[in-house]
Amino acid sequence: MKHRAFLYSAFLVFLLSSFLLVSTAEASGVRIFKSQGGAEFLAGELEGVRLDALGRLLLAQRMDRLAELDEPFLLTAAAHPDGWLLGTGNDGRVLHLDSKGNVEVVFDAPEPEVFALWSDPDGSIFAGTSPNGKIYRITAGGSGEPFFDPQETYIWDIRRASNGDLLVATGTRGKLFTVDDKGEGRVLFDSHDVHLRTLLPLDQGGVLVGTAGEGLVLHISPDGKARTVFDAVQPEIVALTAGADGALYAAAVASEASLVDLSKSPSSTPSAAPKTDGEVSVEVTTDKAADPSTIGSRPASFSGSRSEILSLSLDGSVDSLWSFQDETVYSLLWAQGRLWAATGQEGKLYSYRDVGMVLEKESVERQLVRLLPSENGLAFGTTNGAAFYRAASGSEEKGSYISRVLDAGQPARFGSFRWEGKVPPGGSLSFAFRSGLSATPDATWAPWSAEQKGEEIPLSSIPIGRYVQWRALLIPGKGESPRLDGTQLSYLQRNLKPKIQDLVVLQPGQILVPSNFNPGLQAFEPAHPTRDGIFTTLDMDGSRSESRLKPLWKLGYRSLRWQGQDPNQDPLIYHLEFRPAGEDEAADDQPGESGDWLSMAEDLEGTSYSFDATVLPDGLYRFRLSASDRKGNRSEEALIGRRVTQPVTIDHSAPVVESLRRKDDRLEVKVRDAWNPLREAVYSVNAGEWQPAPVADGMLDGEVETLVVEVPSDIRLLLLRLTDAAQNVVTIDLMRGTS
Repeated sequence: MKHRAFLYSAFLVFLLSSFLLVSTAEASGVRIFKSQGGAEFLAGELEGVRLDALGRLLLAQRMDRLAELDEPFLLTAAAHPDGWLLGTGNDGRVLHLDSKGNVEVVFDAPEPEVFALWSDPDGSIFAGTSPNGKIYRITAGGSGEPFFDPQETYIWDIRRASNGDLLVATGTRGKLFTVDDKGEGRVLFDSHDVHLRTLLPLDQGGVLVGTAGEGLVLHISPDGKARTVFDAVQPEIVALTAGADGALYAAAVASEASLVDLSKSPSSTPSAAPKTDGEVSVEVTTDKAADPSTIGSRPASFSGSRSEILSLSLDGSVDSLWSFQDETVYSLLWAQGRLWAATGQEGKLYSYRDVGMVLEKESVERQLVRLLPSENGLAFGTTNGAAFYRAASGSEEKGSYISRVLDAGQPARFGSFRWEGKVPPGGSLSFAFRSGLSATPDATWAPWSAEQKGEEIPLSSIPIGRYVQWRALLIPGKGESPRLDGTQLSYLQRNLKPKIQDLVVLQPGQILVPSNFNPGLQAFEPAHPTRDGIFTTLDMDGSRSESRLKPLWKLGYRSLRWQGQDPNQDPLIYHLEFRPAGEDEAADDQPGESGDWLSMAEDLEGTSYSFDATVLPDGLYRFRLSASDRKGNRSEEALIGRRVTQPVTIDHSAPVVESLRRKDDRLEVKVRDAWNPLREAVYSVNAGEWQPAPVADGMLDGEVETLVVEVPSDIRLLLLRLTDAAQNVVTIDLMRGTS
């Protein structure tokens, strides 16, 4: 109990220290890269290490490369009384690999691919070739002879049924054959689907069949009757295996990397294909309408995961165990009390336990295509390039892990590295680091630092960079692996100047209020942003939210709106200033660097400001907005970004009538505005409706305009109303100035 209490206390101390570290970091601008759990660790490079069910890094079970093959592609493999059989392409060879790693060619087929193999306990070998699919029997002496010709294009799988006959799964017409010892075959089941991809004979009789096209798992009874066990969303069932206590597992895929191509047009006559050099290109025909947008077994319209592993039973109950969004499952195997899955295109070997999928090994080869049992648990074959691995007893003697490239967003200096985990007596867990300014590590990056140990490792010697990686080296002690649960790497971005992306002066009289503001229910309350300032702003019932604003009108007010951005994501506060604009402005007066600016409002946190402009005399003014990141940085490191408006006209003066001149029944009125063009001129005769006043030049758009008004003989009241661009309005009695 004391030991358990000590561990619990130590865990609380670690959590508290982590919390304090994060809290302090956020307050001072320090940020932290956290690496913890399966998703984050899977993004790195694993060599000789694995992830356990809790997402922790451990040394992997040792996997020895038993053989590296000269063949371009390894397509399938099968167990043999003395080792394993390997089927290859594009030369259509069957290889025998013994337990010592010796490889010999036991059969060279006329066809270019061998997708299916079976070996009996007496050493008899059956090979299924494609295209122009045939079954060959290979004797112990190495000679092969045709055994069965199903008149099909592809032989996808060969198994022994419980009655001793061979079961042969074919495509492209989706037929399951049963073949006796004399090579006499018959169709046991004729599917409506395109391909029968994989077989699993059952102890209680019958066989499970996985199809490609519709993605069905079928149960075929010994008399050939079929029943659908599961209909997958994905179009292909690529692997079937049996687990403990009668459990059944299937892998459903929709992948561009599938060996079948479901986009080809129908064909009823299979034809032989000569051996070719280069990559495997399996052209597959269908009995359905061709879909040229399909690549492999993945239609372009398919948006689901590329692979899904399912647990199923013969009564039709199905449970989805795991989905791989980007990886293609090629093979399944139950071994060592758990389910194993071989995948590509990243060459990863997984095992599934009660709490989830565990990454056991990451191979340098890109595709793990076949899993087989071995004396230490399992073996597997790879392609791209072709090799064969066998599990060995014990764990790897050492392993390494390289994190994904961590992006600080800006050039940064690095603080310290902390880790959680356990190191057994006699073992070690050490770390190295490197940094750079390019997104992909290259020759411009700093070299890896020396290996360092300790619970907290200072990183002051790591050069400043935008990107950083860490590497862990695991060495076991007394048969036990070190364990890495999680890491924290702190960094501080080099502070960059804030930017004001936009600074806009709204139209005269426009103010900005929250979108839910209702003038009938709320009141404008004047508030001064500074005790001694002259500018009055508005506070709408104390509401400061500017997430959604709408414009309203208030005579005499002006508004500015802006957008600010900080490259370091620091919070910004703003300072608004003004000064008159005129001919005395220096040509080299850079925004924010010189000039006699007067403060309007300080410590603004929003992105807009409305103020009473009637306190300013008519004239031209400039406004300067400063954005500071001092809330996220020490005062000596804080920076300021600024932006200055173009000259803004402040105009409170209404237009005036300069002269009146009457000609018969017409009145010519010359009007002028001191600062802005005229926007509206309407007149009323004898208190009648307002109507537009005709303009002599046909367009009301200048500061000086001549209006032509018709004067009727019974005139008693003639009113003219003028409005300028600043919304200044005046009404003039024209009769007082005429005779």
